[in-house]
Amino acid sequence: MSSIPQVTLNSGHRMPLIGLGTAVYPFGEPQDVKLAIMNAIKLGYRHFDTAVIYQVEQFVGEAITEALQLGIIKSRDELFITSKLWCSDAHHDRVLPALKMTLKSLQLEYLDLYLLHWPLSSKPGKYEYPIPKEELLPMDFKSVWEAMEECQALGLVKSIGVSNFSSKKLEQMLSFAKIPPAVNQVEMNPIWQQKRLLEFCKAKGVTVTAYSTLGAKGASWGSNRVMDSKVLKRIAEVIGKTHAQVCLRWAYEQGVCVLVKSFNEGRMQENKEIFDWALSEEDTKKISQLPQSKATRGFISDKGPFKSEEEFWDGEI
Repeated sequence: MSSIPQVTLNSGHRMPLIGLGTAVYPFGEPQDVKLAIMNAIKLGYRHFDTAVIYQVEQFVGEAITEALQLGIIKSRDELFITSKLWCSDAHHDRVLPALKMTLKSLQLEYLDLYLLHWPLSSKPGKYEYPIPKEELLPMDFKSVWEAMEECQALGLVKSIGVSNFSSKKLEQMLSFAKIPPAVNQVEMNPIWQQKRLLEFCKAKGVTVTAYSTLGAKGASWGSNRVMDSKVLKRIAEVIGKTHAQVCLRWAYEQGVCVLVKSFNEGRMQENKEIFDWALSEEDTKKISQLPQSKATRGFISDKGPFKSEEEFWDGEI
């Protein structure tokens, strides 16, 4: 069983560099999340990424509990579990209660990583995606982050971070954070390489986690461009790897953590077999020259905090 390398976060804790994502769209249709996680644990996966908005935290928790009961893992400490604070709970007094609700759903005493899901808030009380435009609100970064820091101080999370933050917004957070974000989880793949953001995060000691590494084909936020790329397909054919493996290896070689999303056992195994080979300099150059196109949209509204995609992503589009 090939072991998955780990990275040491700025919090001092270690995170496996491949994680299994649990978003099944449309949200609220968990399908075989529990079975997939059980199979993934058997295959050697130890990092699992979820969020309250995905509506699967209960099934993730059931899988962890069953894996422990069956002795597939000996201790919860063998796992790295990430979840995320939804926008409607991104208010200072709602952060800790939201985390406690997530921990209850997961049947866990702590999370390894807790992320702000998006750099904005919404009216409290609802868990909706997409968020109705009239309910979008600017986030009070400072007070919300202070509440996240409190969660870590209480020992309910080992590390805290952000998701979908531009360099500018992350820099704003770093300007007042007593505990700097350990992770910025963003869309990243050969068709959206995030070179500027990646360079910024590396300079600031923030680890990047890449989602939609294969483009999230078929999802509302995804794109087919990654898996339809003839350049990537040709590279895979020549070196005898799968199209997906080429994309995942490329991301790994950028020094980021990679989230994968297949619940198919065969592809789960293939997706973690990316560590005992490397892309050639020529192939890396070909990938670096691919036309760039961002798939994930922001939350845009004339009456909300961000009036345009340009404003949401601070020019990183």
